[in-house]
Amino acid sequence: MGFVPVTEMLREALKGQYAIGHFDIHNIEWTQAVLCGAEEMNSPVILGVTEDAVNYFQGYSVVKNTALSLMQELNITVPVALHLDHGSSVESCIAAIDAGFSSVMIDASTLPLEENIKITKQVVEYAHVLDVSVEAEIGSIGGEEGSVISEGPVYTDLNECIEIKNNTNIDTLAPALGSAHGLYKGKPKIDFEKMRDISSSLKIPLVLHGASGLSERQIQEAIQSGTAKINVNADNHVAFTKAIRKVLDEDSELYNTMDYLKDGKEAVKQTVIEKIKMFGSSGKAK
Repeated sequence: MGFVPVTEMLREALKGQYAIGHFDIHNIEWTQAVLCGAEEMNSPVILGVTEDAVNYFQGYSVVKNTALSLMQELNITVPVALHLDHGSSVESCIAAIDAGFSSVMIDASTLPLEENIKITKQVVEYAHVLDVSVEAEIGSIGGEEGSVISEGPVYTDLNECIEIKNNTNIDTLAPALGSAHGLYKGKPKIDFEKMRDISSSLKIPLVLHGASGLSERQIQEAIQSGTAKINVNADNHVAFTKAIRKVLDEDSELYNTMDYLKDGKEAVKQTVIEKIKMFGSSGKAK
């Protein structure tokens, strides 16, 4: 089994009123955890990789080959997409596509709309020939994602969303509507009314970045408002680190790396399972 584009799985999710989890991976343990969690729940899943994570893995092809090898060895049967998260340039997106990624995000949201459209269109034209999905961003989603730091949020304008969709033919859009990357400082205020307006106007699946820390009620309202892809990262970092810190605190003599990494891996897997249940994608794999 290879990777699938996200487009079809997100259309099915939009129709069925559930969302597909996008879980960032940073090493082999996280990749195992996400794949095993999705397989256990019989859920489609998206492996997300930031440029920082690509560098940590030592290259796009290493990420692709690691994930594919694990899918084979673990007998993964659910649909899996491999997605470049927050690609910073056309060149980065092309490198991911050429390496075998099935989906990319071009994040030109910090640029003027005209430039965002121009860059996004270049990625779409390259990607769609190879059946690769493209996600774009409008506005500024606050917080920190890898080396991308934004004071945000800068809320998305509906007309700009319509303009970028009509001029680029993107498959999905991540509008900035009050969510934030990383751990929240204060209570997030998501503009669900605008989310619904964007969804009804664009008629493509929307993406919610910065879902870690949002309540189940907020997640469900986002899904009902047109969101079909939900990104999770910080919650897995917290679970992984907390589990490893606990086992090392309990045994100061422990030195075998596998003896504590397995605890971190299991914590990530359980977090993934909890999110899949929350998103409603359990049992949705075809």
